[in-house]
Amino acid sequence: MTGRVTRWLRGRPSTTESTAALWATALLDAVLFFGLFMAILPWVAHRLLPQILPLPPAIRTWAGAVLVAVGVCIVIACVDTFVRRGRGTQLPTEAPRYLVTDGLFAVVRNPIIVAELMVIWGEALYVASVGVVLYALAASVGGHLIVRYIEEPELRRRFGESYDAYCRAVPRWVPRLRPGKA
Repeated sequence: MTGRVTRWLRGRPSTTESTAALWATALLDAVLFFGLFMAILPWVAHRLLPQILPLPPAIRTWAGAVLVAVGVCIVIACVDTFVRRGRGTQLPTEAPRYLVTDGLFAVVRNPIIVAELMVIWGEALYVASVGVVLYALAASVGGHLIVRYIEEPELRRRFGESYDAYCRAVPRWVPRLRPGKA
């Protein structure tokens, strides 16, 4: 069982040709992913540790809403880039066939995870419960570990030197202010 899960997580290049089919797959994945990681798990975390943190209501509302809105927009833009340029999706089973290094991927190597974490942190601010803040911390650490130890080695294996050059040119997490060609 572990071998199958590992192979699935490693992914393989997408074999789907249709842009519409790729978009359908990407949207289904996004709905399921967002449903679990941005709705169900934060709700459970809040129910387990509902103590409210003393944050000013304006910060909770505005900062939380802005992070969620910007994060969702970034995810949509990145999924579009994966579908159109990479000819794949964010799903490991439909991984992009081509290394995507432009658009938001020229600013930061992992804009989808950054955006997803923006949504989670936006929820953490908006709800301001200890449980959701701890969940956001765990999601941040988990996201880093997945990228560092699963995603990056797989991309190195698939794209070789072009991925290494991309890594040298574009930071993993902190967006660079002046995007350039990777």
